[in-house]
Amino acid sequence: GTKLESPETHRPVWGSFTYGAADPDTAEGARLVAQPKEKGDPLSAIRDDVVPTTVLDTLSLDVGLLRGVELGAYVDILMTLAAGDYRDEALGESGAIDYGGLHYTCFQFPYDWRRDISEQAAALHDLVLTALASQPEGSTRHKVDIVAHSMGGMVLRYYLRYGPTPLPEDGSLPELDWEGARFVEEAILVGTPSAGSVLSLEQLVEGVNFASLITPTYGPSILGSMPAIYQLLPRTRHARVIDEATGEAVDLFDTATWERFGWGLADPDEDGRLRDLLPGVESAEERRTIALDHLAKCLAKAEQLQRALDVPSALPEGLGMCLVAGDAHPTPDVVAVRGDGSLRVVSKAPGDDTV
Repeated sequence: GTKLESPETHRPVWGSFTYGAADPDTAEGARLVAQPKEKGDPLSAIRDDVVPTTVLDTLSLDVGLLRGVELGAYVDILMTLAAGDYRDEALGESGAIDYGGLHYTCFQFPYDWRRDISEQAAALHDLVLTALASQPEGSTRHKVDIVAHSMGGMVLRYYLRYGPTPLPEDGSLPELDWEGARFVEEAILVGTPSAGSVLSLEQLVEGVNFASLITPTYGPSILGSMPAIYQLLPRTRHARVIDEATGEAVDLFDTATWERFGWGLADPDEDGRLRDLLPGVESAEERRTIALDHLAKCLAKAEQLQRALDVPSALPEGLGMCLVAGDAHPTPDVVAVRGDGSLRVVSKAPGDDTV
């Protein structure tokens, strides 16, 4: 939901399939899109130079016969907010709309959706304070309303509970003090995978191509480098992923499970792409060691986030929450894992095609 860019070259990393944009089918493009891996270092210390820029209003295509095509993403919700007289800071600062000097009442929150969801809470907190500080003199407004879609709803849920404090590195949980809720009056969550989505596992295992023959393929080693996708996995206790042979729930947060089924970063066949992502590592054995280390850290952080969001607690007084969920599309709900590690959809349930 956010455009990503290389700051040195202003090269689009995500949000554009046009000439010059990062192509994950190439070694250089794959390294730009994927998160780096460092054995032994915590995920919070492993960073690249890619930065989030703006919310993904439209997706630009310039591939084959599709020249100069733009597909709508968040452009519709931005137009809807504009129709409601919300004055968007990003649109005003870019000169797209002239608000005649009136103060901004709508702020976009671009964030790096590849990284740990709890990390984004600090950036969201900074934006909330910026929004409140931008109010005209004499304003009594001391809270904001936040509309969050999909993964953004996970960021918002964490922020409400723990404010700008990220998950501790030792695996423990921060104090549940509802710090972020002090600044939020209404939280609107749209299509948020609060209980996870089996499609996140499918993408981590099989990779994804968003539009066949048009967009490049984002393979398991690329997506598997991104901690946030693991944080969208369903809870083990909900038994949304079952062993076809036994019918029992599969523990998705045990590295041994991934090694057993040869999933994602634990797939030996991914070494060719790992060679692209780790160009300075000559040994296939060492590349696998680094990949499994990264996998273990991502799974541990995902399980930690779920524990943090699952701590029982009533909403604090003064906070309203509205959940918006789709039910028009039969959506994969339970998948079975075959002996060879491949996935089979067992049942579908009303949803929005993802959640």
